[in-house]
This record gives sequence, structure tokens and C-alpha cells, in this order.
Amino acid sequence: MNKRLGLAISGLAAGAVLLAGVAVAQQQQNIAIATGGTGGVYYPMGGGMANVLSKYLPGVQATARVTGGSVDNLKLIGSKQSEVGLVMVDAALNALQGEDKFKDNKVPVRTLMVLYPNRMHVVTVDGTGITKMSDLKGKRVSTGSPGSATEVMAFRVIEAAGLDKDKDMTRERLGVAESTNALKDRKIDAYFWVGGLPTAAVTDLGATPGVKLKLVDTADLTEKMNAKYGNLYSKGIIPAKTYPGQDADNKIAVVQNILVANADMPEKTAYDIVKTLIEKKDELVAVHKEAMSFDVANQTKENTTVPWHPGAVKYFNEKGAKL
Repeated sequence: MNKRLGLAISGLAAGAVLLAGVAVAQQQQNIAIATGGTGGVYYPMGGGMANVLSKYLPGVQATARVTGGSVDNLKLIGSKQSEVGLVMVDAALNALQGEDKFKDNKVPVRTLMVLYPNRMHVVTVDGTGITKMSDLKGKRVSTGSPGSATEVMAFRVIEAAGLDKDKDMTRERLGVAESTNALKDRKIDAYFWVGGLPTAAVTDLGATPGVKLKLVDTADLTEKMNAKYGNLYSKGIIPAKTYPGQDADNKIAVVQNILVANADMPEKTAYDIVKTLIEKKDELVAVHKEAMSFDVANQTKENTTVPWHPGAVKYFNEKGAKL
């Protein structure tokens, strides 16, 4: 073989390897999962979902991203900077209808699956004088981070309690981890958080030496909230001993969490995501026990007012959900 022919063959081989690499790169599908702050449930749950999808879906590389929460996540879905997001139903409905924080910026959001109930926490400690919602008047209160559905629901709870969020309290806008630290340092008197059980930051507060955790009841406000905003909220309980120092059941307002995507997500992609997360549920329960609620029986129209993605409908109907 002459030298020139050998070089030509080597060049062709190198070109073939390069083309093969390009083909693999083109087949790779990246899925960004919008979650929440590091002190809540969304972030570890989203990380677990990313691991499961990357492990079991060929050609998929999924990653979890830290965000401000539901509102931010819905905006990321709308701008297509994230393919999937964990959100609260009330915030998702606002995004779909272009209301509140989504005025002039509707998001074509679709439900992939109902996840688990989100519980309203109104957190304080002994020594603040707060035992009921009306006691928040004149206090320093964090209503959640900007871009979170905690803030959306906190405003509605405050309104239903007959308080003015701007006039009746000094308001901060902190995430759950930052709120916990501020309460420990007595820079605030109480904070709102909407999340799963247990939430790590609230556990941390209850376990702090010299601190006695107290949770304020909100269940009695759900009727007023539903009368104004639709049947989004229900009554629930944070059972006694869920958190260190919590001696009694906390009667609370509850809203569902859902997994969402943009309406233009391909049907097969949506189908594969839902199928994998439901069928690999045990691996997600190992990440956080709220994944126990990832069940076909919970996939109902009553649990989400946001339209279902066709790919999700296909899978759940195959499993007898009849969406």
C-alpha cells in the first residue's frame, strides 16, 4: 500500500468515527427538571427523578436544577429552558390562564402526573406570642421566596385569615432554609412553607437545642380560599411528632403537587417519563417517602385542574385510570 493511499484510508476512518460521534450526540436527549430550593422536598425528589430517567431511558440524560420554586419552574417550562417541572396546582392554573404572576405571559402547561399533597406549614417557635393566624399581625413574617408557589398560597391564607400581607406584618421573602435560619436568629417571628413531610429545614429547626417548634393551624381557611380561587385546596393534617418538638396534630390547608411539561413535548417522551417514574417508584421512595403517593389511583381529574398531556393520558388509561 502506498503512503498516500494509507493516509486516505486513515482519513476516512477518522471521519467515520467523527460521524458516529455526531450521531450519538444527536440521539442524546437532555431533560432538565426544574425543582426548588435545597431545603425543601422538590430538589431531592427532582434529583431522584433525574437519576431514574437517566438510568432507565436509553439516550436520555436528565438533570435537576435548583430554582425558586413553582412559579420559576412554570416560567422555565414556558421558555423551554426546562422540559419538566415540579409545581403546585394553584400556581400551574395561574400560568395556564395567564393570571397573577403570569399576566400577559400564559404558559401552555400540561399535567404529566399527580405527585403528592403539599402541606401548608406556618412555622414559629415559643416566645413569639404566635398561636393562631391572627397573631401574625404586627409580626415579622417570611412568606416564601420570590418565584415560589409558597408565596402564592401564603398570600391566599393570609387573605382568608382577614389580614393584609402588606399592612399587617413586616414581610420577608425567604426560602425555607433561609427562613429557618432567620427564625433561629430571631430575625423573623414566623414563616410560611408549603412542602412535603418531612421537610428537612423544618426538621432542622425542631431539632435545634433551646428551640420549641410550633405550627399554626390553617385548615379552617380552606373554604374561603376555595370560594375565591376554585376547588384547589383541601383540609389535611401534619401528624404529631412529624417534626421534633411537635406535640399535637397540625390542622392545615393542602394543595396537590404535579409534574408538568410544555404542551408541545412529544407524546412518546411524555409517555416514557411517566411510565418510568411510576414503574421505578421504589427507587424514588428511597430518596423521599412522599414518592409513596406516586400511584395510578391518584391520577384523577379531581387532583389537577390543569389539562393532561396526551402521553400521560395514554399511559394512565392503559393502567385503568380512565382520564
